[in-house]
Amino acid sequence: MASDEEIFEKVQETLVDALGLDDDEVTPEATLIEDLGAESIDFLDIVFRLEKAFDIKIPRGELFPENLASADSGFVADGKVTDEGLAQLREKMPHADVDAFAADPQVSKIPDLFTVNMICKFIGSRL
Repeated sequence: MASDEEIFEKVQETLVDALGLDDDEVTPEATLIEDLGAESIDFLDIVFRLEKAFDIKIPRGELFPENLASADSGFVADGKVTDEGLAQLREKMPHADVDAFAADPQVSKIPDLFTVNMICKFIGSRL
């Protein structure tokens, strides 16, 4: 089994290659969209590269769940994720820091859940 440091190094290398970044830009706290400039199309490439790097299969929507807080999900009210929505996030994304997000659950902040550290925790749970 790989250590947390080994997982981070492989994830970092994967993101550097996928997004055309420098090593020092990919820190554990970096958010994929805001800090690293990833777009939704990049998520498919990242999943493919992670599968290859770690020799695992990642089912679609498992690492990067889709439509987490769409208007018709019933999990959003007044631009914020509801308690039911937070419970859903915890269930679908146990590897993300939902507790920190819950302090100010603005729908616009959902992309901040997608961090380098989240990917590392997800991969760690699969190895």
